[in-house]
Amino acid sequence: MENYCDLKGKVAVVTGASGGLGADAARAYAKQGADVALLARRKERLEALAEEIRSTGRRALAVQCDVANEESVEKAIEEVIGYFGKIDILLNNAGVAIRGGVCDLCVEEWDMGMDVNVKGIFLVSKHVIPHMIENKYGKIVNTSSINSIAGDKDDMFIRHVYNASKAAVRGLTMGMACSYGKYGITVNAVGPGLFESEMTADTLFKSDEFLKAYSRIVPLNRPARKGELNGAILFLSSDASSYITGQTIFVDGGFSIV
Repeated sequence: MENYCDLKGKVAVVTGASGGLGADAARAYAKQGADVALLARRKERLEALAEEIRSTGRRALAVQCDVANEESVEKAIEEVIGYFGKIDILLNNAGVAIRGGVCDLCVEEWDMGMDVNVKGIFLVSKHVIPHMIENKYGKIVNTSSINSIAGDKDDMFIRHVYNASKAAVRGLTMGMACSYGKYGITVNAVGPGLFESEMTADTLFKSDEFLKAYSRIVPLNRPARKGELNGAILFLSSDASSYITGQTIFVDGGFSIV
């Protein structure tokens, strides 16, 4: 059977790769044959993941990077190009989820949420896209969220800057797709529902009441399992999605349809 998500010969850059969904995606890229550049602030965790990926026979590079800082991003992408010579795939996955509503958040918290979740995608894309244009090929996948189209009524889970920033990711995805399609670059997004990660392990997944309520609402009757986002990411990162751009695929167990 033909492997439509074959990524042999491709180089993928993953931001926010030090844990959770980003680390899972990096492993999935490597399993499909891609070499992987791992970007995050926590270099020691990246090195451990890079060693794990190298043990599978793929090349991996760990690069410390603060996606909200342009100088850091520029240096990181230069290092990736210097090592691999090209970038075929960019997964803009770095993100933060800051709890609180507009009446509770301080300006610094609001700025942090927007800087990492939106400005980070802008900066990394800004420094990657010129290389993709030069090669007339690129697959960009941005991580949005089900919270880009849905809020939370429970005060414990209100995250207004997360709502705003992840909705902005969807808009940015559409704009980029329109501008760069003529260069052979597709830009899409994934919108995860409830996955266990560093963002959710100590909050959402520690509330049995919330998990029961969530499972009653979601058509598949459960939160996501580890690895269930990878299929959509691989699809949008491969030539299997060659005629798809500007879209957001919600990987949410059907939450967005109820």
